[in-house]
Amino acid sequence: MRLYWLVGALALALLIGVAALQVPSPVGAGAAPTAFSAERAMADVRELAQRPHPVGSADHARVRDVLLRRMTELGLQTSTQSGPISRGSARYLRRIGGDPEAANFTATNLVGVLPGRDPSLPAVALMAHYDTVPGSAGAADDSAGVAAVLESVRAIRARGPADRTLVVLMTDAEEIGLDGARVFWGGHPLRDRIGAVINLEARGGGGRAMMFETGRGAAETVALFGRAGVRADGGVTTNSLAAFVYERMPNGTDFTIPKDRGVQGLNLAFIGRPEQYHGDSRPEALDRGAVQHIGSQALESADALLRAQVLPARGADRVYADLFGRVVLDHAPATGWGLLALAALLLAGATWRARSRAGLTFADLGRGAVDGVWFLATGLVLTQAVRTLAGSMAARAESADAYYTLLARLPWMEAGAALTVLALGMAVLGGRSRPDRRVTAGAIAAAAVLALALGGLNPIVIGAAVVAIGLSLAPGLAARTAWGGWTGLIALVLALGAVAQTVAPQTAFLFLWPALPAAGVAALAAFVDPGLTRPRSLGPVAIVAAIGGGWLVALSHPVFLGIGLDLPGVLALIGLLTLMLVRPLSPGRAAVRPWLMAALAVLALGGALSFAARSAEPAPAAETPAAV
Repeated sequence: MRLYWLVGALALALLIGVAALQVPSPVGAGAAPTAFSAERAMADVRELAQRPHPVGSADHARVRDVLLRRMTELGLQTSTQSGPISRGSARYLRRIGGDPEAANFTATNLVGVLPGRDPSLPAVALMAHYDTVPGSAGAADDSAGVAAVLESVRAIRARGPADRTLVVLMTDAEEIGLDGARVFWGGHPLRDRIGAVINLEARGGGGRAMMFETGRGAAETVALFGRAGVRADGGVTTNSLAAFVYERMPNGTDFTIPKDRGVQGLNLAFIGRPEQYHGDSRPEALDRGAVQHIGSQALESADALLRAQVLPARGADRVYADLFGRVVLDHAPATGWGLLALAALLLAGATWRARSRAGLTFADLGRGAVDGVWFLATGLVLTQAVRTLAGSMAARAESADAYYTLLARLPWMEAGAALTVLALGMAVLGGRSRPDRRVTAGAIAAAAVLALALGGLNPIVIGAAVVAIGLSLAPGLAARTAWGGWTGLIALVLALGAVAQTVAPQTAFLFLWPALPAAGVAALAAFVDPGLTRPRSLGPVAIVAAIGGGWLVALSHPVFLGIGLDLPGVLALIGLLTLMLVRPLSPGRAAVRPWLMAALAVLALGGALSFAARSAEPAPAAETPAAV
């Protein structure tokens, strides 16, 4: 019976997660004047993205003139601001095929002002960049953002006057070093009047738009976005994990400049269809649902800021994440300790009851935690190996073309890594001690050699391989009962949550939010059906697994698109959380052998899909040797 519950819960989790990842339908040009319409925005995208328009090109001047005309038509008081590009930006522009001399080494920003009823109030800025790289028409990056700003301005005017002034800033030279943003925030007269900014970006050509960055100390900003953003078509995608990670990455956008000046705001971007990033990004290839999603969020957030009595100010940090795009839950970082304590209390109750009624021992609970360590360590090794089958990690550093080729292969890598994690989870559920320990250890060692040979020296992979091989050679450390495996995994996740709560509380929700319902349903099952054989216990477990697993699926996709190219093992971490939710639904003894054979087939399919990326998205001829 457990097998049916398990398969049903996993299938439902996948359906829920995939449904939550869908973009909204684009709204037609006949929509209400106060609504955002992707079709109306696409008219501007088609006009702007006819050809590449890097700084200094003839098309760059054409696009600038088009935008000045469109901004004037929308009732904005328009002006331009010019400033020098840096020497480093000029060198980079030459290297990628541009001509800084043709631009007179100058970036030209376009500024539009829609006066509010009270000019003494701090203003709100909508910002996007209008330059592209030389090899891309830039329908997504960033004509979609520019067009979304224009459409938002039109809708805001249709909603009636606001007290605050709206500043529209179309920056130049973002692609070569954020120079336009530096020029504006370094000395424009309007700079000090702006109290909040919304920036629109893209690293791809589709998918849900994510609010991935705020100003520092953004509790009030997150609260406002949580109220306004969920009114947008398709809701929102956001969490404090993304903001924490992006803060520590070397990447930057125009939003980086005002953020460093202490301005509050929101940074929105979509990163699906990664093959279009700085590549063949034409209007007809652009995901119109993504335009609808990013534009609708920008409109609702900007309108809320313009009509707010007080703009968000810098204050405390906040832990937050959306639930299936429909609501944003948030709490103070210190609240994580309370969630951790509650989950630990529930786990203690489940353990006490299972010890007296189901024969659970502390030794088996410990073995369940070891199962989780083995899963995580093996997952880090195998996902790295499967990811390298799609192309050398070193190739990224050797040329820009190789990097963009790897980005185009990212969906194949994601499918391969996801299937790898699924296969490992199936192995734990079927009993990881059942296969021959020497075969398991040898397979992990071979995967580690492959990952290191194709990906270069990686201390994390080496350490994970040592742990995984060592635990594989000690099958006696595998959990022997469903209760041992389940409580051990919950304990391990709570331990990881405690570490995250201590060193990076903005990320602890990833562990604590799934662990709390897992501990709660474990306590329920221990009291109503310690044998874990009846629907009254298996049903609640399956429901929690389906909902929690669906949330993790929806969370994992943008996470992998963001960092999976370099850190594919992040899916192993999310897989551990899912395994914790489904662990008590392990298949019965009679189904173990075919179950483990199916796991091996899933693992082989994952590797094959990742390797198939080389054929599906071939490298440019000159770069073929570097990609092998």
